[in-house]
Order: sequence, then C-alpha cells, then structure tokens
Amino acid sequence: MTQKHLFDTSTINGMNLTNRFVRSATWEGMATQKGRVTPQLTDTMVALAKGGVGLIISGHAYVTREGQASPWQLGIYEDSQIDGLKSMTAAVHAAGGKIVVQLAHAGHFALEKAIGTPPVVASNFEGLAQTPRTELSVTDIQDLKNTYTEAAQRACAAGFDGIQLHSAHGYLFSQFLSPWFNRRTDDYGGTIGNRVRIHVETIRAIRQVVGEDFPLLVKMNCEDFSDGGLTVTESVQAAEQMVAAGLDAIELSGGLLTGGKHSPSRPNINNEEKEAYFKDAAHSFKKELNVPLILVGGIRSPGVAEQLLDAGVADYFSMSRPLIREPGLIKRWQDGDRSRARCLSDNLCFRPGMTGKGIYCVTEEREKK
Repeated sequence: MTQKHLFDTSTINGMNLTNRFVRSATWEGMATQKGRVTPQLTDTMVALAKGGVGLIISGHAYVTREGQASPWQLGIYEDSQIDGLKSMTAAVHAAGGKIVVQLAHAGHFALEKAIGTPPVVASNFEGLAQTPRTELSVTDIQDLKNTYTEAAQRACAAGFDGIQLHSAHGYLFSQFLSPWFNRRTDDYGGTIGNRVRIHVETIRAIRQVVGEDFPLLVKMNCEDFSDGGLTVTESVQAAEQMVAAGLDAIELSGGLLTGGKHSPSRPNINNEEKEAYFKDAAHSFKKELNVPLILVGGIRSPGVAEQLLDAGVADYFSMSRPLIREPGLIKRWQDGDRSRARCLSDNLCFRPGMTGKGIYCVTEEREKK
C-alpha cells in the first residue's frame, strides 16, 4: 500500500485536491440580510484558497427561508442568489481553490425573529422548547427533499465543485438521526434505518439532478454526547446507508449546539493530547466504511494530522477556528513552518459576526494593539 502524505494530491469523486486539509463550514456572518454573497465573504473565501486550503466548504447555506439559523448567513434558497454565488466560486477558482457548498436547514435551532414562523422539527414534544414548534408531516418531508434538490441544482449552476449536506450539531437532518430529537412513529422515526430515511431519499434525489460524477458529502455527528442521543454504533449504520445511496465522503463531527464539554467547538485546545477529539469514533467509521473520511475537531498541529493519516484513522483534516485567525496556515505548514496553529480556541471569533461585522480573530486584533 502506498503511504499517504498530507500534501499529496488526491481526488473525491473526480474533484482534484492539492492537499488533505479542509476548511470546515463556518458561519461567517458576512452575507446580506437576505443571504446573498458580499465582497467581504468572497474575499474571505479567496484568502483561504490563496492560503493553501485544499478544499473550502462554505458556511452553512440555508435551503429555505424557514431554515435560517443565524443573522447574515449565506443562503441558497432562490435562483436570484445564483449570480452572487457564481462570482464567489469563480474568484475561488481563479485563486486556485476548490469550494463545496454546505446545504443546511436549522430546524429546531432556526432564528425565529428572522423566519417569522415557528421553527419546524422532526418531532414536537413536551420539553423540546419554550416556544411553539411545527412537526413536519410526511408531505412536508417530501417538500423538504425537493427543496434540497432545487438547492443542489443552484449549487451546480453557481459553479460549486460539490455539495455537502449538514447533518451535525442538532440541525434538522441531525435531529432526524437523533433518537432524542426524533420521536416519530412513522417511516421516518424509530429504528436508525427509519431515522436516516430522509438522508437516503435526499441523496438519491440530488444524485438524479447532479449526476454520478458530482461530489456529494455529508457532515454528521459521530454521536450527540447527550442522554438519549445518537450513538457511534447508530451513526456508523446511518453512514453505511448514506454511502449505499450515493454519498462520496463523510466529515465526522459531534456534539450539539446546546454546548457542554463535548460541544462541537471545544475550548482550550492547547496541547496535542486535546487535539482531534473525535478520533476514537473515526476508528469505528474507517473500520466499516470505504469512503474518504474527513476528521474535524481540534486539529492544531500538522504532526497530529500526520500521525492520524499514517494510522489510517482519517484521510483529510478539517479546521474552522484556526483558519479564521490564519487563513494562510496551510501554506505556512507546507513552506516548512510546522509550529502549531496560533488559534487559542477561545471562541471569541464568532462574537463580531453577531453584530454584522463578520467573524474575525478578536484575540489577534487585541494583540496588535
């Protein structure tokens, strides 16, 4: 078997990548109020491409207005957004990069003041929320599948290199997988085979419109790390069914937006022992699945990524916060400066986004003063 290297070229269903580093989908807070691309957002994507990131995954793009999670979030819910998206992908390609769009629906975690209606959920039950929620009917689920298919068509028209479905952190597709969120008694609830049905049907529907040679990925929880939530065993079973339906690669994350010590963005990743905090689950996935695995979660050192690649734990390594502070991090590592990422994992970078300024490293700005 040929040994893999971090800066090898590789492919995911025909998408050629220059290295094994991925920018994980990050809410940038840089779109317009209606989810359209801005020059600031395009410049951010271009900086990542010039900084050597092998594959950029866009911020989570909501596929319908009722699926919006955050203010100034990227959208892909109507055809009028295609031109702006196309200008962004063209700029990334001109800078030598590859970019995949992440299709998302917030479900229970939708931004109520933005969507103007009660959020939709896989199941509505006592204790889920203090404000009203609307449980999706089977007809609603079929409409939702069509919504994702239409968004996939827009992604192709806009020049994206692939699509990723967001099924992590408690967003809507993640809610369907989770036995805590999903308490349905129909064909979309109960067993893991039923709870993954919406994913399988959506993947098959998207495949019909984008073809067999267009990269299709998913970002999913290895587990929810909550009582009654999704487990690793069920997550692997769900992934197997998605791969059988036509999925090309998996980005493995975990945890819920509700936080806690097992949240998706853990604080204080200040040594190598704390890095790659979903690596144990990655072993389980690689044992059962034969598709590329992208591992996210606290990667800060090229040496850690190298060890995991050599051990066959993951094929690609995804980062978010380190690339907010250092969009040129990957080029720095490739050029020989292999010191760990300067990110302090303090999560302060997302605060400016809530004020309309877009995310940036607050700590670095303070250090400059």
